[in-house]
Amino acid sequence: MGSCNRTSLCPGFQDASTAVVIDLTENPLEKLPDASFLGFTSLQSIAVPLALDCPGGSAAWENITAGTDSRICQGQRNSCNSSGELAWLCPENSQCAPNGPSLVQCLCWGPYHGYKCLREGTFPMLLFYGVLGAVTAVLSLLLWGTQRGKAKAS
Repeated sequence: MGSCNRTSLCPGFQDASTAVVIDLTENPLEKLPDASFLGFTSLQSIAVPLALDCPGGSAAWENITAGTDSRICQGQRNSCNSSGELAWLCPENSQCAPNGPSLVQCLCWGPYHGYKCLREGTFPMLLFYGVLGAVTAVLSLLLWGTQRGKAKAS
């Protein structure tokens, strides 16, 4: 993405989440939103314009080097291994997994699922799809019945 003269990251930037090295130095970026690097777990080096901080801040990188016109952030740290504020983010019945610079996700263990991994057992697929199918059928019949008269009148 170097030398594109972009002031913000393009919408398809998330498609590059498997990138290991990224150079954004020749782009006049104004800021990097916090979630810009969500899913960039393989990223080991990123070069940004000197005016910007490294994604995730200085705690997200092993080594940060500031040059004359760029800042190089190297060695993405695993936020789950830190003893700082992120240690409490994942609830019981879950495991912390890195999800980009200073970003984490909580993966539910075993039979737990749902919000904060509080529901035990499997997701009720039959009930969910049964109710969804029934509601869809009723609404379809209702719309067909109300629109049928209008179609005959034309």
